[in-house]
Amino acid sequence: MGEPLVSIIMGVYNGADTIERCVNSILSQTYKNWEFIICDDCSTDNTYFILKEIQKNDNRILLLRNKKNKRLAATLNECLAHAKGKYIARMDADDESMPKRLEKQVKFLEENPEYAVVGTARYIVAGEKIKGIRKGYEIPDKRILLKDVPHAHPTIMMRQEAYRILGGYTESKDTMRAEDLDLWIRFYAKGYRGYNIQEPLYRYMESVGDYKKRNLVAAVYTSKVFLRGYKILKFPIYQYVFAMKPIISAILSSAFMYRYHARKLDEV
Repeated sequence: MGEPLVSIIMGVYNGADTIERCVNSILSQTYKNWEFIICDDCSTDNTYFILKEIQKNDNRILLLRNKKNKRLAATLNECLAHAKGKYIARMDADDESMPKRLEKQVKFLEENPEYAVVGTARYIVAGEKIKGIRKGYEIPDKRILLKDVPHAHPTIMMRQEAYRILGGYTESKDTMRAEDLDLWIRFYAKGYRGYNIQEPLYRYMESVGDYKKRNLVAAVYTSKVFLRGYKILKFPIYQYVFAMKPIISAILSSAFMYRYHARKLDEV
C-alpha cells in the first residue's frame, strides 16, 4: 500500500497579501500525496486570480469559489464535500505549515489508531519575527473545554471518517467565530480522542488586530456555545461560570490581551 491521501481544506477571503506564501508552504511539504482544496469565499481583492495562476502549475490544487460570502463554516463544508483523502488537514490562508508537518501528522495517525485527530504546537509570528511557541495539552480531554479549545484548529489533521460522522461544521449564526469550539464539543461528546504533537509544525500569524476581531458580540456567541457544550458534556452547573471567559476577554483591551498571551509563550 502507498502513502495515504491527505486532503488539505482551506477557506480564504481577501488573502492576496499572504496566500502565495501560504500555498508555497504546502507545495514544499516533504509528504507529497496530498490534494489542496481551497475555496475562495467571494473575495473582493485578487486572491482568486493569484490562486488560479498557482493552480496552473500543480494539479493537486482544487480551486473552488463561492458566488456569495458564506463565512468559514459553510466554506469548509464545501471543501469537505470534495475531499477524497483518508485524512483531512486544515490550513489558514495567512499562516504557513512547516515542511514536515504533513509527514509527521500522517505518521502519528497511522501508528496510533486510537486517536481521531492530531494537532501540533505552533510558532507565533508577528510580521517576520517569531514571538515564541504555543503548545496545547499533549493529550487533552473534554475538561479542557471548560476554559479553552483542545486543539489549534488550523494545525489539525483528522480522520475523514470522524469528520463524516460529526457532519462537518455547523453552519449557524449561533456559532459565529466559534466553529472550531462547536466542532470540539461534538468531537469529545462522541468519545473521540485527540493528541497534540509538541513540536511546532505550523507558523501562526498573530497581531493586535486579531484580538480586535474578538469583539463583544462575537464573545457573547462564543460564551453561548460554551454553555451549550457544558450541557452536552454534562459538566456540573457550578462550572458554568467559565463560559464568561470570552466576554471578559472582549471587555479588556485588545493590546492588553495580546501582551498577556505573548507572555505565556514558550521560548524558541
